[in-house]
Amino acid sequence: MDATKRQELEKRRMAQLATPSMLSEQASKEITGGLNMLLADIFALYLKTKNFHWHMSGPHFRDYHLLLDDQSQQIIAITDAVAERVRKIGGATLRSAGHIGELQRLSDNDSDYVTPADMLAELREDNLRLVGFMLATHELCDEHGDVATASLLENWIDEAEQRAWFLFESGRDGR
Repeated sequence: MDATKRQELEKRRMAQLATPSMLSEQASKEITGGLNMLLADIFALYLKTKNFHWHMSGPHFRDYHLLLDDQSQQIIAITDAVAERVRKIGGATLRSAGHIGELQRLSDNDSDYVTPADMLAELREDNLRLVGFMLATHELCDEHGDVATASLLENWIDEAEQRAWFLFESGRDGR
């Protein structure tokens, strides 16, 4: 590759993203930041849910295994919508697993063994924490008049609350 072509490629690589948006630059920056942190948490929750799905054991194995598979599919399904919303409002989104690790607020669980009850309880709490993060992002959207992102968040909040409810009820001992 000659020097001119290399310079052109470098120039394109360094070009700023300039997606048009009705939001102010400040609103886009703040909401993008909130959505990227949410996206990192969503990826972390997805991976933890799959981890527990893969390592489930015990007398309720089949039910819990299927529950966590269903929940992981629901979680991963929103990642593209979150990332595309970031782009629609003029921001840049996550670019690597390292970036996810920098931004995620939900903790990983790398334990060799976790009891089924502890798996369900930890995922329930993580989903509820995610609801709290989504509510905070919703407030940010309200401050800036971003009704489209707020509307998406409302649906995702409901889904996370339902996941937490299912995990709670599944982990009860019938009393």
